[in-house]
Amino acid sequence: MFPRTPSPQAGYQPLATADDAKYDTDPDALTLLDPQAMDAGDSELGNFDGRSPTSGNERVAVTEEDNKRIRWKTDKVILSILVWVYFLQILDKTILGYSAIFGLPEDTNLTGNQYSIIGSIAPIAQLVWQPFSSVLIVKVPHRILMPTLVLGWGIAQATTPLCHSFAGLATNRFFLGLFEAGCLPLFSIITGQWYRRSEQPIRVAAWYGTNGLATIVAALLSYSLGSIKSPILAPWQIIFLFTGLLTIATAPFIFFNLASSVSTAHFLTPHEREQALERLRANQTGVGMHTFQWAQVTETFLDAKTYLFILMSLANNLGAQVTNTFGPLILSGLGFDKYTTALLNMPFGAVQYLTILLVAWAAAKARSKSAPLLGLLVPVLVGLGLLYHLPRDAGHTPSLLASYYLLAFIFGGNTLIVAWILANTAGQTKKAVMLGLYNAAASAGNIVGPLLFDARDAPRYLPGLRATLGVFCGMVVVVGCQVGNLHWLNWAQARRRVRGGKTAEIRDVSMEDEWVDGGVGELEDVTDRGNDEFVYVY
Repeated sequence: MFPRTPSPQAGYQPLATADDAKYDTDPDALTLLDPQAMDAGDSELGNFDGRSPTSGNERVAVTEEDNKRIRWKTDKVILSILVWVYFLQILDKTILGYSAIFGLPEDTNLTGNQYSIIGSIAPIAQLVWQPFSSVLIVKVPHRILMPTLVLGWGIAQATTPLCHSFAGLATNRFFLGLFEAGCLPLFSIITGQWYRRSEQPIRVAAWYGTNGLATIVAALLSYSLGSIKSPILAPWQIIFLFTGLLTIATAPFIFFNLASSVSTAHFLTPHEREQALERLRANQTGVGMHTFQWAQVTETFLDAKTYLFILMSLANNLGAQVTNTFGPLILSGLGFDKYTTALLNMPFGAVQYLTILLVAWAAAKARSKSAPLLGLLVPVLVGLGLLYHLPRDAGHTPSLLASYYLLAFIFGGNTLIVAWILANTAGQTKKAVMLGLYNAAASAGNIVGPLLFDARDAPRYLPGLRATLGVFCGMVVVVGCQVGNLHWLNWAQARRRVRGGKTAEIRDVSMEDEWVDGGVGELEDVTDRGNDEFVYVY
């Protein structure tokens, strides 16, 4: 059904040894580079057509020292941008929860469940726009797409103070969600494009972990900016205006510093670009292309693991949105004033940040995603169970706070799910569509989450907590099903290799901590199902 790629032992031809300095100073020596990709205009805009200097059997020598140097250069530029921009995106989202305790519902005349609906508008926009985002991520150079998205949601955030009604807020949040729709899939694609599979969990955690940092900063900003007495702007308006302008100022910085592909990386020498591509061979997931392939879309929807990842995303993000939108309200329901409520959310952000880093480290060391994912679901279930059963009185306040902080473990789940998807999906269009579906499911969870919590159930919100508890119990079952599915896929891959005259078992060097030359891997745009040497990760 799917074509097999050549064995890594076939046609191995190492590149002739050359002095690295020659590559660093003489571009003409790079006979393997595509002249179009090296054109000044293409290099600037990242208009790379997917062909790589090492896309055939020609090889470039890479040492562990080269590996570390290129990874460090990539971290300084690419990872730094991802961390800062994702931090801004989460900060802009989190501010809504604090605005509720600084007068937004009263000033905009929200009634009934209108605040819950406002919390769901941005995810609805993300869900509607997700198919278009998947196409844009593949076809538009990342250096152009990312600053455009940032500028769009920055403007939406900065203009929120102009909204004085439910209709105005709903329209504003819709456009904010529209521009944020491609953020998580784009960041995941970029991570997979620049890093080996063993490196991806830590890098995903680095930018996704800013969920926790943004929670801490949002609490501090709300406490400080909310204390400003202005005859013109309400505290919540000052908070939105500050974060929006900060986001807008970031857009030109991204445009002038981000590289769209490894082959056009301005921070690497020409020879280092070849070595950087060589580092990625063992991933078996290909390099960036700007061609949207409908066959890969079809394969994505015929792949059983797609739907299991969708269910995981839906469940995990339903709980995450509960804490984002209703976390401050749950705390205020314990009897704290608005300033104390803001400060008490800071430990939640700290637990969130440490959890994301911890589970990413555990996934890298264990070379597994499922075991850490199942492990972090335990404190989430405990926290939800305690919040459901404990009475809301002064004597139980410490226990209630501890239970609420346990919900911070939810955010480690998204890190592992994204890294799990990246490690088990090859083909640029397939990855974009898969991550788009992940984000669509996350949006659906973000829509449903706030709606489970009705204002008439305050301050205990027992029906919402009960429903959320059931969702996470179901998530445990889904993770187990995915592990079984991936085991079956690896068994099927081994049988295909045997039928093609290859050995059944192959070593997956992409999960090694240090550089290991694993032979000729796949740099072309081939899916995991189309490459019989692809090894699925549990």
